[in-house]
Amino acid sequence: MKYPRLLIAATIVVAAFAVRASAADDAAFNAELSAIQQAWASVNYETPAGEQRAQAFDALEKRAEHFTQQHPGRAEALIWEAIVESSYAGAKGGLGALRLAKEARGNLEAALKLDPAALDGSAYTSLGTLYYKVPGFPLGFGDDDKARKLLKRALELNPGGIDPNYFYAEFLYEQGEYAQSLQYLEKAARAPARPGRELADKGRRAEIAALSAKVRAKLG
Repeated sequence: MKYPRLLIAATIVVAAFAVRASAADDAAFNAELSAIQQAWASVNYETPAGEQRAQAFDALEKRAEHFTQQHPGRAEALIWEAIVESSYAGAKGGLGALRLAKEARGNLEAALKLDPAALDGSAYTSLGTLYYKVPGFPLGFGDDDKARKLLKRALELNPGGIDPNYFYAEFLYEQGEYAQSLQYLEKAARAPARPGRELADKGRRAEIAALSAKVRAKLG
């Protein structure tokens, strides 16, 4: 009769240890994810444009890639590796930028297969943005129809978010749909602050203000 009790006790100990290990793993994952987000905001909004910013993104891209390799089943890691790659592409320019954009697309597509709702649908926002920023055939894979569909899906998942509203507004501006663009810019401006993302929010709100001025100029 003692053995079953010992077995049950041992099982409880093992289960408790597994829970603690899982919690520790999650804490470490979240800490590194937050650190990459903070580093991205610093490079994107505080580092001077040009070679200095490109080098900073190169180093951050390697860090984000290592993070993904450590957590191959986590959509969040793939999303942020793709965000860094996309931003690096914008800073780098040239043929190297298209290679980075393709890598970002692959990571975002992989993230959507794992968890489409991860980070409030950020993979849809980032992928849609790629599709309207990258040149179309024959130079690249850009596609405005795909971009619109993906950005709308992002808004379905996160209707009040600052990023999906801003990037859809930017897309609409590029399409010449100025009145609609302004509506989404106003929604982006009203988006709640994101805890731990103060620098990113500050930079994005500056972009919202700048684009709003351009849209109002178009509307007269």
